[in-house]
Amino acid sequence: MSIEQLELNPRIIKAVNNANIGVARDILKFSGPDLQRLTRLSASDVHHLQTAVAALFCQKPPVSALQLYRGECPEWDCGLRVSLGCPVLDGVLRGGLLPWGLTELAGPSGAGKSQLAMQLCLSVQYPAQYGGLGSGALYICTEDSFPIRRLKQLQNEQPSLRSDVPPDVVSSICFSDNIYVEHAADLGALMACVSQRVPVLLAQGRVRLLVVDSVAALFRSEFQADQGLERSRHLTAFATALHKLSASYQLPILCVNQVTDVMEGDSNHDAGLRPVDSKVVPALGMAWANQVMVRLMVTRLPGAVSMGTQSSARRRLEVVFAPHLARDSCLFGVWREGTRGLPSPPTQDASS
Repeated sequence: MSIEQLELNPRIIKAVNNANIGVARDILKFSGPDLQRLTRLSASDVHHLQTAVAALFCQKPPVSALQLYRGECPEWDCGLRVSLGCPVLDGVLRGGLLPWGLTELAGPSGAGKSQLAMQLCLSVQYPAQYGGLGSGALYICTEDSFPIRRLKQLQNEQPSLRSDVPPDVVSSICFSDNIYVEHAADLGALMACVSQRVPVLLAQGRVRLLVVDSVAALFRSEFQADQGLERSRHLTAFATALHKLSASYQLPILCVNQVTDVMEGDSNHDAGLRPVDSKVVPALGMAWANQVMVRLMVTRLPGAVSMGTQSSARRRLEVVFAPHLARDSCLFGVWREGTRGLPSPPTQDASS
């Protein structure tokens, strides 16, 4: 779009044309002082120019933190959460996942990441009053084949796990019909899925949750150690595509991530980006960490816990960072019916 099509004072338009800036989008490439120097306009004129161009490309006005705090933007804070299907786990997350934005779930192999991801794919199908969004889920696999047998077991055990939901509500949901599985063997297939097939399902209202398991697998395997800049470029493009989907469709996105060891003396992962007292950090470094809104970490701990005739390894879910959550954690186990949090041990009175 040319500058002449903007509703601006002809004097401002003439000054911009004299500076050989004929396309409105090019205005966004310059800072205010640079535009003043190029066009010889006043600071007030430049402000009007930038405001007009910004309004052209940003149809929705920006939302401030104060507006969110006052509850003046219900479309961004509608109170909905995607439950993890367990009151203990939901308690750490203040009800569950936010219904938009990128949430990372990182942890070593066998920590329970895929178990939690599959449980969310079932939970999102419940009505809103039971912690769901009343729609299906898309599960993109980039590593192993999808664990369909475990999903069927979780589906059959929903009446046991979700005792808070009336049995007729549970029985009315065809869980397996609402989970779409896609396998991406390389980055090209992953980007094609995210940019082409996912929007079709979203536009049809068939899914309200996207799971990528895992985000690190392909970026680790397709780039060598000396290709860090190229990997960061592709990683940023992928994250940008996810952010656009989340913003356009109010879509919660769960990205499962691998971990890497922290080298002794390495300070690149400080400032609250890793779990407390952890010797591993989520993979893909700062290039990925800056794209994530919420970072959760799961770890497998020594020992086991029992529940009836079942036993499970002890695991911990920790909130590493989130804009709406304090750092917190809880223990959990993986059982036949699904993932359940373990009640916190009673605190001992120091005076006793």
